[in-house]
Amino acid sequence: MSDLLLRPLGPDDEAQARAAHAELAADDFGFLMFERVGESWPDYVARIEGHRRGQDLEERMVASTFLVAEVDGQIVGRASVRHELNDFLATWGGHVGYGVRPAHRRRGYATAILRGCLEVCRGHGIEHALVTCDVDNVGSAAVIEACDGVPDGVAPATGTVAAKKRYWVPTGL
Repeated sequence: MSDLLLRPLGPDDEAQARAAHAELAADDFGFLMFERVGESWPDYVARIEGHRRGQDLEERMVASTFLVAEVDGQIVGRASVRHELNDFLATWGGHVGYGVRPAHRRRGYATAILRGCLEVCRGHGIEHALVTCDVDNVGSAAVIEACDGVPDGVAPATGTVAAKKRYWVPTGL
């Protein structure tokens, strides 16, 4: 596996990020988070960076760090690290959300992404990160367990959210 770099979304990432968004839409996973209709790419990138600083947060949002995972100049995935948990995140969403583009799966990238996200969590003073996955996502459960995730039951499905396996993952803090 080539070295994976986790970095902020940038102004030159539009084409790859939009392609990743289209690919992951088939999995019902949004690569680009909180995109607004008609918003320019530079404005979107600036707003997402503002979220890291707790700026321009909509209702029920928390400060978060959005990162893309790059290997050899190609975006292979993305992650979002929430700096704190609100009620929804404390039950279903967790501190970390991540995804890998279909063509790049089963290469260890998801594990590398999660490990990098745990470093970000540690930098925000989070001792144990809540990480969740759909109950039928065997691959994601294996990634979380490979990062020493400790199971904490299942959050039930609602009308809009699938049931989620919950794990507490030590950040090394």
